[in-house]
Amino acid sequence: MIRKLFGLIVILLAAGTAVYAHHSFAAEFDNKKPVKVTGKIVKVEWMNPHIWIYIDGKDEISGRSAVWGFSAGPPATLARRGINRDFLKAGDTVKVDGFLAKDGSPNGSGGQITFPDGRSVFTASAEDAVPNTKK
Repeated sequence: MIRKLFGLIVILLAAGTAVYAHHSFAAEFDNKKPVKVTGKIVKVEWMNPHIWIYIDGKDEISGRSAVWGFSAGPPATLARRGINRDFLKAGDTVKVDGFLAKDGSPNGSGGQITFPDGRSVFTASAEDAVPNTKK
């Protein structure tokens, strides 16, 4: 009985660590590698657990051009901010300030999205999900 209880505790702790790592900014993105990508939205995937926004654009910092994928918050979180399917559409030109994926792929954590008319929205999961690199 004690052996089974111990095994269950180990499994629960391991599962909790995996869930935390999945939702940890630091597990996927590098806060020392900001990206500022300007381009056209080619696709938006509205699904749980995170919305993905794909932009055919160029990073102002590295000069790298690619179709960039940016992870945003869950649909319900963005809906509470007034961001819905009609707000971010394929063909819209935007600038995304975020952080590069740790694996160096053209993916990132989407933070601030700015439109040419000056409108700006925060798309990360939580206000503390994107590190403040301003000193």
